[in-house]
Amino acid sequence: QVQLVESGGGLVQSGGSLRLSCAASGTIYSSYVMAWFRQAPGKEREFVASVSWRNNKKSYAESVKGRFTISRDAAENTVALQMNALKPEDTAVYYCAADDSPDSPPSAISAYDYWGQGTQVTVSS
Repeated sequence: QVQLVESGGGLVQSGGSLRLSCAASGTIYSSYVMAWFRQAPGKEREFVASVSWRNNKKSYAESVKGRFTISRDAAENTVALQMNALKPEDTAVYYCAADDSPDSPPSAISAYDYWGQGTQVTVSS
């Protein structure tokens, strides 16, 4: 069983930066994929970025490429999301997720087995 706890959300002005962190308790095996999703009010949850625990392979949604960077620290069992050049449309609750047997594209929300409680990111214009 894996538990995920996000931190680092907050209010920032457009163009600013935030760094989200996800702390995982329990064993993260090398087969895992860790990801960030987000959900804005009135919208469906959407993929943001993912990283493979095995080989550090990363994937990003087109909307965040070049602005967001996902990273993992296997020793600390943490995943971070560095968000730069934030825009008001990045406003959402951001969720950390883990897929313990990845056989689907990393953007497939249904593939993820464990979820954090979410952290709010608000970008003001």
